[in-house]
Amino acid sequence: MNRAVLFLPLAIFMGLVGYFAIGLTRNPSEIRSVLVDKPLPAIDLPVPDRTDIRLDNATFQGKVSLLNVFASWCIACRVEHPVLLRLASEKAIPIYGLAWKDKPEEMKAWIAELGDPYSLIGDDAKGRTAIDLGVTGAPETFVIDRKGKIRYKFVGPIDDYAWESTLKPLIKLLEAEP
Repeated sequence: MNRAVLFLPLAIFMGLVGYFAIGLTRNPSEIRSVLVDKPLPAIDLPVPDRTDIRLDNATFQGKVSLLNVFASWCIACRVEHPVLLRLASEKAIPIYGLAWKDKPEEMKAWIAELGDPYSLIGDDAKGRTAIDLGVTGAPETFVIDRKGKIRYKFVGPIDDYAWESTLKPLIKLLEAEP
């Protein structure tokens, strides 16, 4: 009995080493969302300076698109913004923005300064929609299929490598689906 007690700390230590070793092999930008392959949660957000239109679930019907969660206070969002502007100028895919817990005037100033890659921006001032989407931080981008289902969640800023190696091939597959 005494020897078993002596080996208990070693067994616990080895278990922790194994646990952390497995964790270090995972890519933090590939956080699997429980919403993947499920319909978007209910979205109904006002669009700044527009009373005639809202960002809602109908927005995502009939076309493959991106929903990009961003904020003017987000440094990483500033890093990915040039890539989004390029994709928008190339008309690679419709990009919709979700302004997460942002002040409308600060979001508008940010867009005016950096450019607007978004087809529409929904104002999620209270963060309720982001909570429903399982957002843990900005930026996060969701690939939405023609039927309004979330097909992929990308965590972190989109760069050229992420676009070419992950998002673009997935989008091409989804666009080929009937």
